[in-house]
Amino acid sequence: MDDRIKKVGETGQDNLIAGVFPPAHTTGVKIAAGQGVLVRGTVLAASADGCAALGTDTAGKAAYILANNADASEAAVNTAAYRSGNFNAAALVTAEGYELSAEDRDSLRKYNIIINDNMQ
Repeated sequence: MDDRIKKVGETGQDNLIAGVFPPAHTTGVKIAAGQGVLVRGTVLAASADGCAALGTDTAGKAAYILANNADASEAAVNTAAYRSGNFNAAALVTAEGYELSAEDRDSLRKYNIIINDNMQ
């Protein structure tokens, strides 16, 4: 294998992406330290210290969908998150015991993130 080519990651079929419009675009985000292991599809809220799982005490308003698993147990980590796209509501993850509210959906919609309830 060519040393200049490096595999960065991979994703299997998980039904996170629900449609092609709006297109799914990613951006870099910082996950705040102490968040633990977050899985792909976690709804992230932006705050001054970095992003956190929506529904945690440190979370702000919903802004991103995590694109890859990330471990921020000990320290803050930089990773990729979707800043736009059409996502399956059944595949999204929030903090334990928290459910997406209408306000959360509106906040995500401002970022061009659409939550689709038509998939199971």
